[in-house]
Amino acid sequence: MFEFFAAAPKGCEYSLARELDNLGATEIKESVAGVYFSGSLEIGYRITLWSRIASRIVLILQKATCNNPEELYDTAYCIDWPSHFSNRSTFSIDFHGTGGFIKNTQFGALKIKDAVVDRFRDDDEQRPDVSRSHADFRIDAHFRRGNLTIGINFSGPALHQRGYRDATGSAPLKENLAANMLARSGWTANQTDLFDPFCGSGTVVIEAAMIAADIAPALKRTEFGFMHWHRHDEALWKEVFNEAEARASIGKTRCEQKFFGTDIEPRLVSIATNNAKRAGVDQLISFDTADATQVLPPVVTGTIVSNPPYGERLGKVTSLLQLYFRLGEHFKASFGGWKISMLCSEIELLSALKLKADKQLKLFNGAIECGFNTYTLHEKSTRREVTTQTADLANVAPDFSNRIKKNLKQILKWAKKEELDCYRIYDADIPEYNVAIDRYVDYLVVQEYAAPAEMPESVTKRRISDILLVLPELTGVHSDNIVVKTRSRQKGTNQYQKLRQEKVELTAHEYGAKFKLNLSGYLDTGLFLDHRLTRKLIGEKSSGKSVLNLFAYTGSASVHAALGGAQSVTTVDMSNTYLNWAKENFDLNGLVGRKYQFVQADCLTWIEEQNTQYDLIFIDPPTFSNSKRMEESFDVERDHASMLITLAKLMSKEGEIIFSNNKRKFKIDNKNLEKAGLVVHNLDAKLLPLDFKRNPQIHNVWSVKHA
Repeated sequence: MFEFFAAAPKGCEYSLARELDNLGATEIKESVAGVYFSGSLEIGYRITLWSRIASRIVLILQKATCNNPEELYDTAYCIDWPSHFSNRSTFSIDFHGTGGFIKNTQFGALKIKDAVVDRFRDDDEQRPDVSRSHADFRIDAHFRRGNLTIGINFSGPALHQRGYRDATGSAPLKENLAANMLARSGWTANQTDLFDPFCGSGTVVIEAAMIAADIAPALKRTEFGFMHWHRHDEALWKEVFNEAEARASIGKTRCEQKFFGTDIEPRLVSIATNNAKRAGVDQLISFDTADATQVLPPVVTGTIVSNPPYGERLGKVTSLLQLYFRLGEHFKASFGGWKISMLCSEIELLSALKLKADKQLKLFNGAIECGFNTYTLHEKSTRREVTTQTADLANVAPDFSNRIKKNLKQILKWAKKEELDCYRIYDADIPEYNVAIDRYVDYLVVQEYAAPAEMPESVTKRRISDILLVLPELTGVHSDNIVVKTRSRQKGTNQYQKLRQEKVELTAHEYGAKFKLNLSGYLDTGLFLDHRLTRKLIGEKSSGKSVLNLFAYTGSASVHAALGGAQSVTTVDMSNTYLNWAKENFDLNGLVGRKYQFVQADCLTWIEEQNTQYDLIFIDPPTFSNSKRMEESFDVERDHASMLITLAKLMSKEGEIIFSNNKRKFKIDNKNLEKAGLVVHNLDAKLLPLDFKRNPQIHNVWSVKHA
């Protein structure tokens, strides 16, 4: 009896253990990313040929505890390597695992290589050569928690490479993951027909057809690791191989199951057809080009096992949510009586199907954690006509939908009257849907706030998914034109953000001014909508005056001042990026000339060094900052009085400072400001736009003048 280890992708251990049991293995023990088992040499050959889920089979030669490099070397040296392979064969070391004294796998592989070479030399044999790639004999070592296992790669190149895939689509599904999906779906050969409506290069249906036709997955392989092993029994191997060939010949003629694959891309359908031919199952599978949301069942009842595409192949997350929702509606309407299993790396997309899952599993596609859900569609209760999308979405987030409708009824009339194309339509009005939604021309920006700590992450994800599902219908904005951002921990919807990496730039209009917006490059867009009336006021007060804009961001207030007829405008910000953006905004409005100055500086340090007088000053500092470019930290409530007193030295006798900040429950220091000869007047009520009246604490605005 020999001891083996069957490696497999994480999440496949359960299915692999059952498969090994069916193939005759004994002493089966699941581990992380693999299964240990025992068996005769014949069982080892049989599992290598027939395992559909294993990635590689390792024949274990030695196990030991290793606490230092010397023990690692000794463990490898004590193996009689000349009895396992010839010095005329090249060899390599595949070392897995780190920890303790093993800082990197290259070090572990080097120590074992030295031990192997020294063993050959000490046995009076010439040392074998090392080959980094295409070695004849591969040694496999695994180190975990101080325990070392050394063996030989019995199976050779990765077992998921069956040899039938000449071409694939983007991000192809590995064959052994497809086999695990079939195993965990509950589908069984000779019971139900199988359909994949997102077949891609055909992997799922080809694997299923090979199972039903009793075709060994490694039957087309010509290279195995044991072929350069001294103890390889060629006659026994031929016996196992010939048996598999005979079974495949009989199985294809006896298979009565039907297999179907469709995809919306004709190119992929062509690739899948050719792959099926190379696998020898093309006569068992029907491939066709079709839209998964419209395709009709190829048979009365059966099983769907599929890996729907996501990301670049189909576009933005909101479009994907719409697709998955329509797919779920189509399944319920047309596939009553079917069993469905779906794999998706964006787990929240599966929630958009709006199907009740029988099972929810976690599988891994490489290092990517995926959701794998199985569903049963009951024929009588689910078979119905598909109604309009509006009606279908009526039961998705009804409270949120009603609030959006109510807000839009009021805001759209006002925005049209004011000739505004950017405004807020929702700001966490309902605590359960904790987002802010702004419209920018033909786009929506959805900003997700941090969820309460007690709220399960799965609930948060489902609610943001529901929001994105209903917004296109409610607002008339195309699903591709919805940008999602988050101010919370980088989980959940950060998967949404990564799907939108292209620039989304457009021009907004506000009271005669034009502004460049970037909806995707930064957390903010380049225009703070809550300061709309503040900017308008600055424009109205600027005629013939010298204007200073501090903490200017993208210079939107400076643009209004210039358009309002300012004699000069000085724009100061610490960020060169924002200053360049401000210059672009000036160019966009045709504002050129020496009277417009742009200064890159720490605003607090800059005002202390200046002596120029300004008639109108706008300052909108951050609530808190400890930027490396600033000499000290800044807290607006703590430091605003000293800042304004210093700034007042730059204010002309009849001048005015417009001071704003966004700190909640901010209290202005009247006492110290009055001592300095300054008079303050609150402007909040006057400068709060209609679309922000639901959140009156969005900002604070004060007028500051000399007494």
